[in-house]
Amino acid sequence: MRERTRCNMGIIVNLDRILLDRKMSLTELSERVGVTIANLSILKTNKAKAIRFSTLEALCKELDCQPADLLQYLPEASED
Repeated sequence: MRERTRCNMGIIVNLDRILLDRKMSLTELSERVGVTIANLSILKTNKAKAIRFSTLEALCKELDCQPADLLQYLPEASED
């Protein structure tokens, strides 16, 4: 299993794993939730500094998941 890219805050976005589980492409998700592929890519690669609750809600609704399925806190990730 590949190592996840970590952002500076210790928050991991598991969008890539969920997309694989759902057999859905980033393009398809983008079309379904109305968020650009570029913005979803930023989330997927853990480069986002923030996420709007409306975006999180749209992702959870379309992916049939909970926010905790998408976001994970790892304390050691903040230690660089």
